[in-house]
Amino acid sequence: MLDRAVLWMNNRGNTEQWGTTPYSQKPGGVARVERYMTENAPYIAELDGAPVGALVMDSGPSPQMPIAPVEQPERYVRLLVSDRRHAGLGIGAALLAHAADETRRAGVELLRVDCWAGGGGELVEFYKRNGFTPTDRFLSGAWPGQVLARRVEG
Repeated sequence: MLDRAVLWMNNRGNTEQWGTTPYSQKPGGVARVERYMTENAPYIAELDGAPVGALVMDSGPSPQMPIAPVEQPERYVRLLVSDRRHAGLGIGAALLAHAADETRRAGVELLRVDCWAGGGGELVEFYKRNGFTPTDRFLSGAWPGQVLARRVEG
């Protein structure tokens, strides 16, 4: 799915968000996905028994990102990807709703995510449509990022 996402972005003219190298061929790419699946809380969306989306949650942002910690417990979306062959079916939105439910079940009130803030801001707008509010902007090298937060109440 991540390789197809890179190809899809590149075909739309977006080479800045994830670059042009397939994710599986990036240095550390496969190992990162393996860590996501073993060290975090992964959730896989399926359609007719086939995986069409993935969500990985953790207790905070990646330590490699210049994102300020918060002073309260949180759940953090570390990865959200959907199979672009099924775009428009609400897979990403359903996974984010699941993330909010899991956050609520854990008794935690804060769900955060970070994303690429470049281009026309479409990704930030996607998260806003799904109940998140932009908080902090950051730069990771030349990569512009946006942190967004969503309050989840029991």
